[in-house]
Amino acid sequence: MADQDFVVFKQQDGIVTLTLNAPDARNALTGPEQWEAVVAACERVQRDPSVKVVILTGAGSAFCAGGNVKDFRDKRGLAAGTGMDVKEAYRNGIQRIPLAFYRLDVPTIAAVNGPAIGAGCDLACMADIRIASEKALFAESFVKLGLIPGDGGAWLLQRVVGYARAAEMSFTGDALDARQALEAGLVSRVVAPESLLDEALALARRIAANPGQALRMTKRLMREAQTSRLDTVLELSAAYQALTHTSAEHDAAVAAFLDRKKD
Repeated sequence: MADQDFVVFKQQDGIVTLTLNAPDARNALTGPEQWEAVVAACERVQRDPSVKVVILTGAGSAFCAGGNVKDFRDKRGLAAGTGMDVKEAYRNGIQRIPLAFYRLDVPTIAAVNGPAIGAGCDLACMADIRIASEKALFAESFVKLGLIPGDGGAWLLQRVVGYARAAEMSFTGDALDARQALEAGLVSRVVAPESLLDEALALARRIAANPGQALRMTKRLMREAQTSRLDTVLELSAAYQALTHTSAEHDAAVAAFLDRKKD
């Protein structure tokens, strides 16, 4: 497999499906080629106003197995060089992925088909919504290797499952199966493996049926609301609402709604 094929990009009817495509390596985020492929796919989506929703999944039996433990042993890749070298490698390497997902204005769905371990668990948490196959497994397992979540997991996971549950996962490194992940609120539903992509696509189509600019503004507001005061979010909401009220998308949606009410 060529490095440039690590992310398979498929686009249809406003829905983009990104498939991590290194099944023999369990879709591990092993080095610069893989990180760049994920970042480039996010940037391509962000530039395209026709995209309304993104699905992220993995080829083969795993969603994403995280980093390469052999590299850690051999002090290669992210682990190479001095402490300062390692710091800069993280900043200029894998940490670009959470920033790329955070900057995406379109809704994102992680269709977690199998194990999501370490950085793979964090990658799933970068999505707005997670749907799990019954074969999914989640582990914030860095501590078991004497490491910390170097790719933003300390910020991401607690925003998904709350501080106490994130602390338990992070401090023990223990894995959650799909049902436990559902109970923890890490995923919104668990489905049969053969139904995973169909379920993700059905949800994506329900999202994509809505006006694109309103979707993007809604996501921006929700993202801003994670860290801003209420009055700040209200001010931004007023500005965004002024834009939507004067948009052609809004006029068309209102007309269609009123036409349906006549029936």
